[in-house]
Amino acid sequence: MFDQIRFGREFFELLVEVDGRIVGQVARGGCRLCGGRLCRSDYARKPRGGVMAAAGEEFLTRFSLCCSREGCRKRTTPPSVRFLGRRVYIGVVVIVASIVARVGRTEASIRQATGVPPKTTRRWLDWWRGPFLLTEVFVALRARLIGVAVEELPASVVRPLGDTPEAQVRSLLEWLKPLTTGSGAGSRGSRDIA
Repeated sequence: MFDQIRFGREFFELLVEVDGRIVGQVARGGCRLCGGRLCRSDYARKPRGGVMAAAGEEFLTRFSLCCSREGCRKRTTPPSVRFLGRRVYIGVVVIVASIVARVGRTEASIRQATGVPPKTTRRWLDWWRGPFLLTEVFVALRARLIGVAVEELPASVVRPLGDTPEAQVRSLLEWLKPLTTGSGAGSRGSRDIA
């Protein structure tokens, strides 16, 4: 089912709106070090969307903030539903390509369906079965959802999160937000995925 889905421009426009609300909330909170005003300091990314999310490659800006107080200037990168930390592929691709690779097809068919090299999807599957299990996000998901099978991650988490594949992926992206900044609650082990 997921190997047939294509995420279009509208899906990513919605994710940009969500990220915009998040950056606004974080900016209103001020600098976590000195309490200074946070100003926008976005930066460019070159995200890869693979076959199923090529439209996501158009959204190049990672929202970020910087303290305006001289002497501090601490950068704050708010959580995101588009980017999973410093990974090259956008979050949607990490989730969906992992699900497709989990089915156990041949490497050629995985690459054809996702546009992601099999070596990369294997690395992502190792993350889902390893460091991801140590995160506060996984602990919360497992407590909330019945029947989360570790050996079937991320599919076992996505299934109960919505009625359509798009809704399921969007909901999981919301859950994964704490893992997207490299700091803050739930990020333990988040940097171990490439």
